[in-house]
Amino acid sequence: MDASIKHRSSSETFTFSTPPADSSIEILNDFYWTTEAEPHVLRRKQILAKYPEVAKLTGYETKTKWYVTAVVLLQFAVAYYLRETPILSWKFIALAYVIGATSNQAIFLAIHELSHNLLFKKPIHNKLFAIFTNIPIGVPYSASFQPYHQLHHKFMGDRYLDTDLPTQYEGIFLSNVLGKVFFAIFQIFFYALRPMFITQIKFTYIHLLNIIFQIGVDYLMVHYWGWHSFIYFIMSSFLAGSLHPCAGHFIAEHYVLNENNKPRGKLVDGANISKEMLPAETYSYYGSLNLLTWNVGYHNEHHDFPYIAWTKLPELRRIAAEFYDPLPQVNSWCGVIWYFCFSDVNTLWNRVKRDGKERHGANVKNLDENQE
Repeated sequence: MDASIKHRSSSETFTFSTPPADSSIEILNDFYWTTEAEPHVLRRKQILAKYPEVAKLTGYETKTKWYVTAVVLLQFAVAYYLRETPILSWKFIALAYVIGATSNQAIFLAIHELSHNLLFKKPIHNKLFAIFTNIPIGVPYSASFQPYHQLHHKFMGDRYLDTDLPTQYEGIFLSNVLGKVFFAIFQIFFYALRPMFITQIKFTYIHLLNIIFQIGVDYLMVHYWGWHSFIYFIMSSFLAGSLHPCAGHFIAEHYVLNENNKPRGKLVDGANISKEMLPAETYSYYGSLNLLTWNVGYHNEHHDFPYIAWTKLPELRRIAAEFYDPLPQVNSWCGVIWYFCFSDVNTLWNRVKRDGKERHGANVKNLDENQE
């Protein structure tokens, strides 16, 4: 049926085709498909035009490497301390959750900073330091993260190139309460395994170094300290991407968690939602957990200016307050996990997607990885 809808921020009235209740699941359950460009490039241009001094905020942050090194050493210290502690004991699990998961979430996000070359001047130094930072994760990760994350920034919402997006199968099978709880518990595996099923990246010597170095450190740890220390690293990584307060950022950043009852119709000319009703697709969080996660909650700011280091993002928001204050915000990462799992309006379909047909089959191996 057709519905006449007045957009709340406009006097314009337009007609939108809404699907009947007995429509197929392919229509009732679908992503927010749009042909509109992602919003960050335009907002970056507008901010720079009004506040050219923002350009001075770009560049690497020299002190970050010392903080990261401290977190890595902390993880080694706890791993050594637990080397003879039973894995299923309360002490082992509690330390893995409170210290290990919090530290490894900080390490994941330090690798995120490194993927934007925000710790050192030369890209190669960022890549090599990322391999060192990777150690407490337990498995090689840093070398693959950078090119996939660059795709996320350059082609946000692209069904073929943005591997942060859930797939059609995830939407179909995991959009009920049990499925969403399963997804929230095992998020780390979805983010680790999904990319290889969507698009492939070129294997480089940095990947090889990442694998060799990580396996070498893991072997030495097991040989001299035993399996319990290594399992502490693995458990820390799993819990960091599971039901942990800091893990709320995975869902909070790009899932559409408000105004989800906007009608979506059949796919017409690559879109099933009008330009006027297209929801925001990036959300910021300004709470205290940013102190543990390199300000990753400043996510609109980060996508607008990916080469501003974490220490300068609050200043960006202060300068361009009129651009960021009106945008939707997330108040609690813990609340996001709960609301996502147990509110019927929140599902894995709640993401903005673009078809990207013109880029389907693109030669991703030529992606600019900022090689040295």
